[in-house]
Amino acid sequence: MGKTIRLTMAQALTLFLARQKTEIDGARVPLFGGVWAIFGHGNVAALGEALYHVRDELPTFRAHNEQAMAHAAIAYAKAHFRRRMMAVTSSIGPGATNMVTACALAHVNRLPLLLLPGDVFANRIPDPVLQQVEDFGDGTLSANDCFRPVSRYFDRITRPEQIVPALSRAMAVLTDPAECGPVTLSLCQDVQAEAYDFPESFFEERNWRPRKPRADRAEVAQAAAALKAAKKPLIVAGGGVLYSGASAELAKLAEATGIPVCETQGGKSSLPDAHPLNMAAVGVTGTSAANRLALEADVILAVGTRLQDFTTGSWALFRNPEKTIIGLNVQAFDAGKHRALPLVADAAEGLAELVAALGGHRAPSSWTENAKAGKAEWQAMAAKATAASNAALPSDAQVIGAVQRAMGSGVTVLHAAGGLPGEMHKLWQAGAPGSYHAEYGYSCMGYEIAGGLGVKMARPNQEVVVMVGDGSYLMLNSEIATSVMLGLKLVIVLLDNRGFGCINRLQMSTGSANFNNLLKDTRHEMLPDIDFAAHAASLGAIAERAASIAELETALERARHAPRTTVVVIETDPLISTEAGGHWWDVPVPEVSGREEVNAARQAYEQKRQTQRVGD
Repeated sequence: MGKTIRLTMAQALTLFLARQKTEIDGARVPLFGGVWAIFGHGNVAALGEALYHVRDELPTFRAHNEQAMAHAAIAYAKAHFRRRMMAVTSSIGPGATNMVTACALAHVNRLPLLLLPGDVFANRIPDPVLQQVEDFGDGTLSANDCFRPVSRYFDRITRPEQIVPALSRAMAVLTDPAECGPVTLSLCQDVQAEAYDFPESFFEERNWRPRKPRADRAEVAQAAAALKAAKKPLIVAGGGVLYSGASAELAKLAEATGIPVCETQGGKSSLPDAHPLNMAAVGVTGTSAANRLALEADVILAVGTRLQDFTTGSWALFRNPEKTIIGLNVQAFDAGKHRALPLVADAAEGLAELVAALGGHRAPSSWTENAKAGKAEWQAMAAKATAASNAALPSDAQVIGAVQRAMGSGVTVLHAAGGLPGEMHKLWQAGAPGSYHAEYGYSCMGYEIAGGLGVKMARPNQEVVVMVGDGSYLMLNSEIATSVMLGLKLVIVLLDNRGFGCINRLQMSTGSANFNNLLKDTRHEMLPDIDFAAHAASLGAIAERAASIAELETALERARHAPRTTVVVIETDPLISTEAGGHWWDVPVPEVSGREEVNAARQAYEQKRQTQRVGD
């Protein structure tokens, strides 16, 4: 029998995590960048003590909100293209359930996240303990069962030795490109403190490299034949291109064949915005250059995308009745969606094999030149939308233009829910792969500042610009204080449109009255006059207000040279969005209403639904 070492379950867990490694640019580094922890009963005594002893190998970071620290961990993993990750621990009860939203976000976006919530006593002697959720019909349930439907792998550790197979399974999920997503190990608080003679071999260093499976030869041949027969081929680049590190292979395929490329929210920055064959954003928030090609495309090579409704315009965008979809994806579930020809492979490997199989074939030159002409037309429209103006309340697009001019494309820009994703997807000119960081899979308000913190941890030498609306800011802003505490500088641009402007515009477009979105349209005794700059300053940030686009650009220049996190606040118009580009999105309108505006919107809705391709 091999040598053993006696440790508590919590000590075994933390030592194991500290010994996992990966390689980045030829250098061997820890796979786990650290553990985010807010301690309480359920994790402070045992897991907290264990983390203290490995704090030099596996640093522990303290945040101010459990959901926010999980968001930071997710953003860290995304900024590392899933090559590195973080763990997050909380107490039982509300500390744990605060992380469920973040767990769902990681699940939707296929990002690695290790959650370690404390749980009730396995021995049940003190039951019910403080914060315990009791089920009248099932004594095995706890609040942590909420994680089950949004975890790729869930386990409850009720004996110390169970951590061995649980961690083995967890690592397989976290590091597998196809299975990748959140893992929840629910840690019963008494078991964390119990000791066991663990085999020393369990704690040996292990180097994890991402699996890059090659495609089935028959699937490659089938996909190549479809592309050779295409008269109007189009490539849709999703987040899988970035996670695979496949930007160079994507460029080679596009340049070798003349096939234009468009990008999902997750795939934006797969190619530089300036690349002549990059038509940029596709779908509901897409450019006219991309969407007009999508309407006609007869073969769509969908690379590393799950084909969400914002990409497909609720399946009313890809209208060619003879179209064929090729699903190049490491996950077979995604590769075969909508009757696609599956090409199950790593994106880089699959693209390289397609280039070889196509053997110098090129798309019709008229299609390629038409695409380039459409790109030039779009660029002119985008420049007009983002140009500076002297408007009392600028548009989001004008703010985006100011940030782009002041900060350039060398920064990493981050945003999430609300109106900004639509405008940023169309208008931001991305540079290097991963420099555009959008959380639009789960469209989670409150991700922005915490996510920016995670990106800065992953890329400490890059300027990280967070674009956030007043609604998201009010939901979750506490990690400004964490960024100051950790010396991780962010540049935060806060667009104050005095409410939920994006949903207000959607409400208006469906014929409804302005109701409960903008602050002025809510039930109130008096309207709040929130001084966001003063609030940000109270959290330790440098903060100022900009009264115009010109002042914003000047303030951002100061922020570039500031020593710590800076927040610049600018008021914007809640009713303006960029009219150019875009596409219909299926938002059902009531069939019956006392408002004529709603009835008219329903008629328009029914007409748009006729363009959807059911079953495609």
